[in-house]
Amino acid sequence: MMLKMQWLGAVFLIAAGLGVVGCGKSDEGGAGGGNGTGAATQAVDANRHLRLAFVTNNAANFWTIARAGCEKAKEEIPNIDFEFRIPSQPTAAEQKRVVDDLLARGLDGLAISPVDPTNQTRMLNEVASKAMLITQDSDAPQSNRACYIGTDNKAAGRQAGECLKKALPQGGKIVLFVGSRDAQNARDRQSGIEEAIKGTGIEIIDVRTDETDTVRAKANAQDALVKYPDIAGLVGLWSYNGPAILSAVERSDRVGKVQIVCFDEDEATLEGVKSGAIYATIVQQPFEFGRQSMELMAKTLRGDNSLIPASKQIFIPTLAITRSEVSDFADKLHKILGTAH
Repeated sequence: MMLKMQWLGAVFLIAAGLGVVGCGKSDEGGAGGGNGTGAATQAVDANRHLRLAFVTNNAANFWTIARAGCEKAKEEIPNIDFEFRIPSQPTAAEQKRVVDDLLARGLDGLAISPVDPTNQTRMLNEVASKAMLITQDSDAPQSNRACYIGTDNKAAGRQAGECLKKALPQGGKIVLFVGSRDAQNARDRQSGIEEAIKGTGIEIIDVRTDETDTVRAKANAQDALVKYPDIAGLVGLWSYNGPAILSAVERSDRVGKVQIVCFDEDEATLEGVKSGAIYATIVQQPFEFGRQSMELMAKTLRGDNSLIPASKQIFIPTLAITRSEVSDFADKLHKILGTAH
């Protein structure tokens, strides 16, 4: 059910090249999906110029990789333009302002990572009545989006949970950190972790949110280390949480005493994995979020509906990167982004 993945050979050929298994294998496939494809998914002239957009839910470096994927799609697909928009604030209200501006200037298709999918359903449905709507990174399954492209976040959460079980074989108390608990990806990742650690001695005692404020994210981690002196592990669910947690653990001189599991391939996170300060990070394929979003919208708008599966979900697998795999992963990622050292 996955789209054909090219990503310059795809980052996840790294999995094949390294033989990476990590802490656990993420699941692929899935069921569910939105309620419809939206009015704008009807076929148009195959030669018509298309105006597409990609809207993030925050300003994390994670999205730089997604933008590279959008740029790759523009090279591969004729007669499309896209706007890549990062809201100035990680709020539903700011996302609506960005989307309204895009629609006012004319838009054929929109790929968005909703900040608060439940409360944004009405807005998303309005978009779907005017342009093709897909969700990426974080889903809004109750909306009229045509398809979701991204991680199976519950499976990724289970993968993180498997890493926690290996990092904390004797169990212990852990704290989770995330920008917003309202985002579907945050809910699913936490749910997956809870499922994986059920019946073990690992206990989630707190979940801290930071509204994607990196200063607050670091303060949250520092406060947790003080408030819970017997804490065994800290888990960052969003990309910038890993570096924030790492900084707090280093500052408190508790590297190796407090285990860290986080998400995504932030440079500081990969360096933390390389040094052993971070046990593992669960990496996604944001490049494919961008590339496949553009490809799916362009082809569907031009009358080819074959890329949308019956489930209306396209899951792109994740990897658990530990110390033994991180150097090769980082090198190949730099090459893909044109930043090779």
